[in-house]
Amino acid sequence: MTKQTLPTVTSEGGLSRYLQEIRRFPMLEPGQEYMLAKRWREHEDSDAAHQLVTSHLRLVAKIAMGYRGYGLPISEIVSEGNVGLMQAVKRFDPDKGFRLATYAMWWIRASIQEFILRSWSLVKMGTTASQKKLFFNLRKVKGQIQALEDGDLHPDQVAEIATRLGVPADDVVSMNRRLSGDTSLNAPLRADSDGEWQDWLVDEAESQEARLAASEEYEIRHEYLIKAMKKLNEREKRIFEARRLSEDPLTLEELSKEFGVSRERIRQIEVRAFEKIQKAVKAEAQKAMASTGNSSGGAGGEPLATPA
Repeated sequence: MTKQTLPTVTSEGGLSRYLQEIRRFPMLEPGQEYMLAKRWREHEDSDAAHQLVTSHLRLVAKIAMGYRGYGLPISEIVSEGNVGLMQAVKRFDPDKGFRLATYAMWWIRASIQEFILRSWSLVKMGTTASQKKLFFNLRKVKGQIQALEDGDLHPDQVAEIATRLGVPADDVVSMNRRLSGDTSLNAPLRADSDGEWQDWLVDEAESQEARLAASEEYEIRHEYLIKAMKKLNEREKRIFEARRLSEDPLTLEELSKEFGVSRERIRQIEVRAFEKIQKAVKAEAQKAMASTGNSSGGAGGEPLATPA
């Protein structure tokens, strides 16, 4: 995607140097990010793509730190995360209204997790979604219920873990034996180190407060969008939903045949509908801020984020 090279982590000892190096890349304002993304999407401008990638390297590093408990070099974890980031930039559509960081974190995590699964001989690529969930969460849940001893789990512990993770009890027993057989949580990280594996286990999940705030933010934005959609006529609503809200958007050609007009006319209606939505959402956000006396943050502080 871009011929320009990225900084790399040469070793565990070079992590601090890497973190200092990536801090020199500036964070992007929403407007800057949007224009760079448009330049890449419409003109395949590699310089724009490079700026988008480098401005989010700190996000990759932050996510990668949460996966240091699997015995793999942090340099390789960061590298795989950067691959996920580049894939996210390649597919990012700024007109959806989301910020790149929100979209990219899923690609980064997926890339890192797939790398870990490939690297652990005990887990095959054919692993189901539930087994992947169990693989990446078993240690964390065992720690939460104080089940850190080696060997098989007590039946009560198996039942609790299975309930928490929504997986069969037999899968919990099997995965625990496979993980315990490969390495113990109390095993030293290195022969010359006093640190244990469990010392590096990090809960990469957001806090309950953060999840609640994100959920409330989504509900607010969704409510604004529903109200704004009422400003559209039936044709505008159909085109806006088909082009902007669908997981599999229709092409201009498909909609032009449906409505018996040119592709350019469909594009014009789509743009007009989006402008109406933005205006209506902004008005709702300003009304909400005025009623609460809050002049910052919340749904009014960012561009419209329409649900995908």
